[in-house]
Amino acid sequence: MQTRSRIASVALAVVLAVGGLAACSSGSNAITEVTTATASEVLAKPGMSVIDVRTPGEFAQGHIQGAVNVDVEDAAFATNIGKLPKDKPYFVYCRSGNRSGVATSKMADLGFTEIYDLQGGITQWQSAGGAVVFN
Repeated sequence: MQTRSRIASVALAVVLAVGGLAACSSGSNAITEVTTATASEVLAKPGMSVIDVRTPGEFAQGHIQGAVNVDVEDAAFATNIGKLPKDKPYFVYCRSGNRSGVATSKMADLGFTEIYDLQGGITQWQSAGGAVVFN
Protein backbone atom coordinates (compact mmCIF):
# COMPACT_ATOMS: atom_id res chain seq x y z
CA MET A 1 0.00 0.00 0.00
CA GLN A 2 2.85 2.36 0.84
CA THR A 3 4.40 1.67 -2.59
CA ARG A 4 1.19 2.68 -4.40
CA SER A 5 1.02 5.84 -2.36
CA ARG A 6 4.64 6.63 -3.18
CA ILE A 7 4.05 5.99 -6.89
CA ALA A 8 0.96 8.21 -6.84
CA SER A 9 2.94 10.95 -5.11
CA VAL A 10 5.76 10.75 -7.66
CA ALA A 11 3.26 10.76 -10.55
CA LEU A 12 1.53 13.81 -9.11
CA ALA A 13 4.86 15.58 -8.68
CA VAL A 14 5.77 14.87 -12.31
CA VAL A 15 2.42 16.17 -13.57
CA LEU A 16 2.75 19.34 -11.50
CA ALA A 17 6.35 19.89 -12.62
CA VAL A 18 5.48 19.47 -16.30
CA GLY A 19 2.43 21.70 -15.92
CA GLY A 20 4.54 24.33 -14.19
CA LEU A 21 7.11 24.28 -16.97
CA ALA A 22 4.38 24.60 -19.58
CA ALA A 23 2.98 27.61 -17.75
CA CYS A 24 6.43 29.21 -17.79
CA SER A 25 7.03 28.62 -21.49
CA SER A 26 6.69 31.79 -23.48
CA GLY A 27 4.60 32.42 -26.47
CA SER A 28 2.41 29.46 -27.30
CA ASN A 29 -0.73 31.41 -26.40
CA ALA A 30 0.47 34.33 -28.51
CA ILE A 31 0.21 32.39 -31.78
CA THR A 32 -3.08 31.79 -33.59
CA GLU A 33 -3.15 29.64 -36.70
CA VAL A 34 -5.15 31.23 -39.51
CA THR A 35 -6.61 29.58 -42.61
CA THR A 36 -7.22 31.29 -45.92
CA ALA A 37 -10.94 31.21 -45.05
CA THR A 38 -10.39 33.44 -42.01
CA ALA A 39 -7.37 35.42 -43.23
CA SER A 40 -9.35 38.40 -44.58
CA GLU A 41 -11.09 38.84 -41.24
CA VAL A 42 -7.76 38.74 -39.39
CA LEU A 43 -6.11 41.12 -41.85
CA ALA A 44 -8.93 43.63 -41.27
CA LYS A 45 -8.14 43.91 -37.54
CA PRO A 46 -7.10 47.43 -36.55
CA GLY A 47 -3.34 47.94 -36.45
CA MET A 48 -2.53 44.62 -38.17
CA SER A 49 0.96 44.41 -39.69
CA VAL A 50 1.78 41.82 -42.34
CA ILE A 51 5.17 40.12 -42.33
CA ASP A 52 6.46 37.93 -45.17
CA VAL A 53 9.29 35.77 -43.81
CA ARG A 54 10.45 34.42 -47.18
CA THR A 55 13.69 35.41 -48.90
CA PRO A 56 13.88 38.80 -50.65
CA GLY A 57 13.84 36.99 -54.01
CA GLU A 58 10.61 35.17 -53.15
CA PHE A 59 9.10 38.40 -51.83
CA ALA A 60 9.86 40.12 -55.17
CA GLN A 61 7.91 37.38 -56.99
CA GLY A 62 4.70 38.56 -55.30
CA HIS A 63 3.50 39.22 -51.78
CA ILE A 64 0.38 40.21 -49.87
CA GLN A 65 -0.43 43.92 -50.10
CA GLY A 66 1.28 45.89 -47.34
CA ALA A 67 3.63 43.09 -46.32
CA VAL A 68 7.10 43.83 -44.98
CA ASN A 69 9.85 41.33 -45.79
CA VAL A 70 11.81 40.02 -42.79
CA ASP A 71 13.65 36.87 -43.94
CA VAL A 72 13.48 34.21 -41.20
CA GLU A 73 16.56 32.51 -42.67
CA ASP A 74 18.66 35.67 -42.24
CA ALA A 75 21.05 35.39 -39.29
CA ALA A 76 19.80 38.80 -38.10
CA PHE A 77 16.11 37.74 -38.04
CA ALA A 78 15.77 37.91 -34.25
CA THR A 79 17.45 41.32 -34.16
CA ASN A 80 15.38 42.68 -37.06
CA ILE A 81 12.04 41.34 -35.86
CA GLY A 82 12.87 42.32 -32.28
CA LYS A 83 12.87 46.00 -33.30
CA LEU A 84 9.10 45.85 -33.88
CA PRO A 85 6.60 46.70 -31.11
CA LYS A 86 5.76 43.48 -29.30
CA ASP A 87 2.22 44.47 -28.29
CA LYS A 88 0.88 44.98 -31.84
CA PRO A 89 -0.85 42.29 -33.95
CA TYR A 90 1.17 40.57 -36.70
CA PHE A 91 0.00 38.41 -39.62
CA VAL A 92 2.93 36.20 -40.65
CA TYR A 93 3.31 34.02 -43.72
CA CYS A 94 5.85 32.26 -45.94
CA ARG A 95 5.53 30.04 -49.02
CA SER A 96 3.93 26.95 -47.47
CA GLY A 97 3.65 27.54 -43.71
CA ASN A 98 6.87 25.91 -42.49
CA ARG A 99 9.07 28.99 -42.15
CA SER A 100 6.22 31.07 -40.74
CA GLY A 101 5.91 28.44 -37.99
CA VAL A 102 9.59 28.90 -37.16
CA ALA A 103 9.26 32.70 -37.33
CA THR A 104 6.15 32.89 -35.13
CA SER A 105 7.78 30.65 -32.52
CA LYS A 106 10.82 32.94 -32.44
CA MET A 107 8.55 35.97 -32.19
CA ALA A 108 6.65 34.44 -29.28
CA ASP A 109 9.95 33.67 -27.55
CA LEU A 110 10.91 37.34 -27.99
CA GLY A 111 7.72 38.44 -26.23
CA PHE A 112 5.32 39.24 -29.08
CA THR A 113 1.79 38.91 -27.78
CA GLU A 114 -0.51 38.67 -30.83
CA ILE A 115 0.74 36.65 -33.80
CA TYR A 116 -1.34 35.12 -36.61
CA ASP A 117 0.33 32.36 -38.65
CA LEU A 118 -1.13 31.75 -42.14
CA GLN A 119 -1.40 28.00 -42.63
CA GLY A 120 -0.45 26.88 -46.14
CA GLY A 121 1.38 30.14 -46.76
CA ILE A 122 1.10 32.32 -49.82
CA THR A 123 0.72 29.21 -51.98
CA GLN A 124 -2.59 28.40 -50.29
CA TRP A 125 -3.50 32.10 -50.21
CA GLN A 126 -3.19 32.35 -54.00
CA SER A 127 -4.98 29.03 -54.56
CA ALA A 128 -7.90 30.44 -52.58
CA GLY A 129 -7.99 33.55 -54.82
CA GLY A 130 -5.95 35.86 -52.59
CA ALA A 131 -4.25 38.74 -54.42
CA VAL A 132 -0.54 39.46 -54.52
CA VAL A 133 1.37 42.58 -55.49
CA PHE A 134 4.82 42.99 -57.05
CA ASN A 135 6.29 46.23 -55.69
